[in-house]
Amino acid sequence: MSPHRRSTPLIALEAIALDTETTGLDARVARIVEIATVKLWGERIVAGESFQRLVNPGIAVPPTAAAIHGLTDADLQGAARFPDIAAELDGILGGATVIGHNIGYDLTILAREYALAGKAWRMPRALDVGPLSRVAMPTLARYSLDALCDWQEIRIERRHRALPDARAAAELFIKLIPLLRARNVRTLAEAEAACAVILEQMPRRLLTGWIPVDRESEAADSTPALARLDSFPYRHRVRDVMSAPAVTVAGSLTPRDVLAILLEKRISSVLVSASGGRVGIVTERDLLRALRDEAPDRPAARLEDLMSHPLKTVPEEAFVYRAIGRLDRLSVRHLAVDNRRNEIVGIVTPRDLLRQRATAAIALGDEIDSAPNVAALGSAWAKLPWVARSLLDEGADPENITQVISAEICALTARAAHLSEQRMTADGRGAPPVPYAVMVLGSAGRGESLLAADQDNAIVYASGAPGGPEDRWFEELAVHMCDILDQIGVPYCRGGVMAKTAACRRSAEHWRKSIDDWIERSEPVDLLNVDIFFDGVPVHGDLALADALFGYAYAQGHGKPRFIALLSSLAREWRPPLTVFGGFKKDDLGRVDFKKGGLLPIVTGARALAIRHGVKERTTAARLREVSAAAPTIAPPEHVESIIGAHRLLLRAVLEQQLLDRERGLPLSNAVEIKRLSSARQRELRGALGVVNLLALILS
Repeated sequence: MSPHRRSTPLIALEAIALDTETTGLDARVARIVEIATVKLWGERIVAGESFQRLVNPGIAVPPTAAAIHGLTDADLQGAARFPDIAAELDGILGGATVIGHNIGYDLTILAREYALAGKAWRMPRALDVGPLSRVAMPTLARYSLDALCDWQEIRIERRHRALPDARAAAELFIKLIPLLRARNVRTLAEAEAACAVILEQMPRRLLTGWIPVDRESEAADSTPALARLDSFPYRHRVRDVMSAPAVTVAGSLTPRDVLAILLEKRISSVLVSASGGRVGIVTERDLLRALRDEAPDRPAARLEDLMSHPLKTVPEEAFVYRAIGRLDRLSVRHLAVDNRRNEIVGIVTPRDLLRQRATAAIALGDEIDSAPNVAALGSAWAKLPWVARSLLDEGADPENITQVISAEICALTARAAHLSEQRMTADGRGAPPVPYAVMVLGSAGRGESLLAADQDNAIVYASGAPGGPEDRWFEELAVHMCDILDQIGVPYCRGGVMAKTAACRRSAEHWRKSIDDWIERSEPVDLLNVDIFFDGVPVHGDLALADALFGYAYAQGHGKPRFIALLSSLAREWRPPLTVFGGFKKDDLGRVDFKKGGLLPIVTGARALAIRHGVKERTTAARLREVSAAAPTIAPPEHVESIIGAHRLLLRAVLEQQLLDRERGLPLSNAVEIKRLSSARQRELRGALGVVNLLALILS
């Protein structure tokens, strides 16, 4: 099983629905007479991927069993024995999650058949639509397959035959996905945990002998393999490894003209400025092919006839793993590197990207940016916890890991917006009426998101009135975008900070008015909106439109003491979650919320300092260091480094807990289970909380 399968959203889960018909209901002695499977991918059944076989059980079929499924000894006389179909069944099941109704019975029967055939059997991950239906709708009177299919209006062509029953279970699972999502069950791990809770309350499961997969031991077994992931591509940006400068030449030049430039500058490609404003790229391989094909009776080729265009680019701030993935997806050897002003600042090649530490373990690559649909987007997103676990096991800086998580949330939001535009076009709603930008706000915009992130996004559009035609178009787009994010595992913001709400979707003019109101009024009621907004970053559309808005916000807030005092109030008034005797103040579950109790005062204090001193950095560490560089007497470097160290320790504690909870299928939060920490770790965290008080001194 792939290491990231536990995190796979149900909407992207590749699974096999399975059903068996047998000689009786006692799993200890019954034999299979028919078996069938149906393949699913998320919310659709894969056409042409069903499997159905009659099986000769080697014993007589009791009349009571034949009366149920209709299969008699005569029907099964010429059928294959189970050992003869086991290899074919192995190929179908593979490492897939198995789905069915009362699936524990079927799996127990299969385990016995494998044992009788002398073949190895590995209990697969499994989901039972019966318990899942109890989670989705706990008030139903009955949870038999017939009752559940009646509830969801699913027609079974021939009840108590393996293929129709397997297909009914598949259709029921698909119908349950949105209902489970409404109950905060989105991933395979969460669905397994929900099933386990219901099954623990059902003594009947003991009769089937179903032993669910031990997820924690499986996770422990896989740790060494995960730790082999090379963290270099996740710790460095494209700008850190880019070596070749961007050299631009005219499209009218010939290959011989340019070959001398390549040799002189020791580069392997040039950008080409061609007629009609086109820009492309010509590599040394293109030049050598053109020179090889030259003929005395033909004019020399021009670069604009040889160049590849449109130009394939990667942002300079992108992590190296994204550039590697893009090179692989596009099957090219050169990418132009652009900055936030759409200026080409260099060229990057595979040699640049891999020369430090070559690796094939690029888990995310370019999958999110190129996902063709919601299911593929969810499948790519499911790899993120695995990457985070791998980086943590390799000892990567927690701040770097949160930057990777944040970068993927930004990419995910951008891709969701792109898919939403496609939906709008398909629905006949046309192109965007005016330029616009999608912004990711809060921790992901700041580059410090953890795995328990929900949606914090907004839209700014060039012009239009609230409730006007432009606003209505962007509202529809935002609904699609937020729905997509929720489906794949980034849930709706409980505080409503999403572009589908009017307060987070405005024209540039109305955004500026809102910013003016926040700054002039400086009321505590505005604090949440202000905090989230000032950490924003544009991810899709007209980025300059959003950048100008953020620039306006910082310019307006700078030098306004009352406004900055409001921003810093949380850090100045914060008290550590410690008792008078120095112990942790724990909740009923024995946990401490280290986001509220430690990370937030650091983040809000750094933000207030950045606005006060005109620092445009977004990450907390960068803000504090820039402030210290500009005003070392106010923010002494030794105090700043202590605060950054505390921030790092708290991030790591929360991230470790979230990864463990995700593997267990538990709801993610920012609260850390104290008793699982060693005494040394607890002392470190108490010390980190004590350091947070230094911010109050800097802010005073």
